[in-house]
Amino acid sequence: MKPACETKGKLLQVALRLIWENSYGAVGVEEICRQAGVKKGSFYYFFPSKSGLTVAAMEAHWQEQCAALDLIFSPKIPPLARFELYCRSACERQQAKKEEYGKVCGCPMVTLGAELSTQDEAIRAKTAEIMGGYVRYFEAAVRDAAAQGLVLCDDPTAAARRLFAFSQGVLLQAKVFNDLSLLADMQPGMFRLLQPQPA
Repeated sequence: MKPACETKGKLLQVALRLIWENSYGAVGVEEICRQAGVKKGSFYYFFPSKSGLTVAAMEAHWQEQCAALDLIFSPKIPPLARFELYCRSACERQQAKKEEYGKVCGCPMVTLGAELSTQDEAIRAKTAEIMGGYVRYFEAAVRDAAAQGLVLCDDPTAAARRLFAFSQGVLLQAKVFNDLSLLADMQPGMFRLLQPQPA
């Protein structure tokens, strides 16, 4: 018998993988349990519904992302270099997912939010929370860049939202066209929005 924490962790892992690879609507509780090697009764011991599992999986994934983002957006790294590292990391992650799943998967959080924001309030709220977290990382980098005279910006929050929206738009296009080459515009496009100042 698996320990409870291992069973719960497996459900979270499998749910996110299946939803990321397919979609929320295409994945059922039975399939999640089957691939996790967990009985359906155990599923409902940990989670009240597929929505509850999905929100927990989103939070677990976000915590993993935060560990990586803390390194990428470290104040020790020059502000504009943080965006370069972010774009490189995003492209590498999408490359790895395409090798694993055979298709470009995009961002699971934003995909879930777009699919379910008008149908499931808990998933909409979790998506908004996570998107806000990304924007805060971006905002700190923009603020530092402006303070150092590297960019002209009087509203770092608005600039961060534009940058995040652009990066997600590029990921969405890559997913829709199933074409990783479209990600090549992420960094140049973000820098066009940032408008770096001449040294």
